[in-house]
Amino acid sequence: MTAPTTTERMSRLLALVPYLTARPEGVPLPEVARDFGVPERQLRRDFELLWMCGLPGYGPGDLIDLAFEGDRVRVTFTAGMVRPLRLTTDEAVALVVALRTLLELPGLAEREAVSRALAKVSAVAGHAGERVTPVALSVDAREQALAVVREGLERRRALHLHYYVPTRDERTERTVDPIRLLLVDGRWYLEAWCRRAEGLRLFRLDRVDDVAVLDEPAAPPAGVHLRDVDAGLYQPGPGASVVRLRLARTARWVAEYYPVEEVREVEDPPGGLAVAVRTADVAWARRLVASLGGAATVEEPAELAAAVAADARAALQRYGAGATPAGD
Repeated sequence: MTAPTTTERMSRLLALVPYLTARPEGVPLPEVARDFGVPERQLRRDFELLWMCGLPGYGPGDLIDLAFEGDRVRVTFTAGMVRPLRLTTDEAVALVVALRTLLELPGLAEREAVSRALAKVSAVAGHAGERVTPVALSVDAREQALAVVREGLERRRALHLHYYVPTRDERTERTVDPIRLLLVDGRWYLEAWCRRAEGLRLFRLDRVDDVAVLDEPAAPPAGVHLRDVDAGLYQPGPGASVVRLRLARTARWVAEYYPVEEVREVEDPPGGLAVAVRTADVAWARRLVASLGGAATVEEPAELAAAVAADARAALQRYGAGATPAGD
């Protein structure tokens, strides 16, 4: 499972306490997880961290406290994390523009919620919000892809995708029969039957370069078993190999972009990560390490480490360096 970024988690932690405070009767855990777009297991880890946060002194009466009653959670001590969000006029106007743009997107989810938010922010903006003139904005490509995919699902039509496959560093073109959309860890995924692969596939929407709704109806095979996302998004086949890499600070992005199974902080190199990824295409890992230019080293398997070292030696010979690669 892809590890959440520090920024994403910090933003969620800061929002959780005011969110719970506004609902003193408690909120069911599945509802909290849905509202924040994270699995329940990640939400429980967030609550465990909140229990260790609070006011200086950090004694029993200084830390944030939560109470669990069945599947409901409520906050019993906020440690002062209840200050409401205050917007400047410029910030409020910017939000008005953004929310109005969202409402114009085809297939927008939670349209009523966006409309309610627009009404509240417009009230904050006052006369400045009323003077907002139409603005030409470029909508994020992910939002455009999401709108088109939603249209395909609603009309039950097949989709044509241009999709980037990071494990092969390849841009592919395929026709799929859409089945459902998933929001996991703040990212949108399309689960669909891929006619090219003749199998069920999960497509991350921020890797969709282009998508179009076709005239032909979607026709996924009957009885296809959908993925159990509680078992993790990335579920490699039985023949997949485990590749363990040690990443320098500059290569930490790998843990956020690729479907890693394990992530842990390491002191060597300083600020680095140790990650494990299971893949049926070890050649992909070989290309990835080469592209990182020394910011990643292979710990396992040994044959991959040897291949990477051989690649480095060959590159040095082509450049006429003649030096021995580090770690060889």
